[in-house]
Amino acid sequence: MITDKDMAAKSRKLRGLMQQKLDVRGRDLRQSLRRAGRRLPKSVRKRGAALMRAEMLAHNPKTARQVDAEAVERDYEFVRAHLAAIDVDEMRKTRILSVTAAVAANLIVVALLFVVWLWWRGYI
Repeated sequence: MITDKDMAAKSRKLRGLMQQKLDVRGRDLRQSLRRAGRRLPKSVRKRGAALMRAEMLAHNPKTARQVDAEAVERDYEFVRAHLAAIDVDEMRKTRILSVTAAVAANLIVVALLFVVWLWWRGYI
């Protein structure tokens, strides 16, 4: 059986990692996972949902007996390992390169359309 304090500690650690790695803040695990959204893979979101359910059940002593401590620990380690493996600098570089590539592609398309327009009008 897992206690409310154990789940609160696990939730607090995961929220701290999400704030550190993804810059996502939330008052509880549910809000933090919701705000992280698609920045987390589907498998991590799924295990996070299982942790949210376990956290909700752990608040009540009667329903806390329904929580599988081994599954909670396995899900917690999976999510924690994924968050710990995130490289913040690499994510920032990737985001900057993606935006730069999109802007460059749009400029090429606009220049190409301008040349086609000039040819169509007979200036070239």
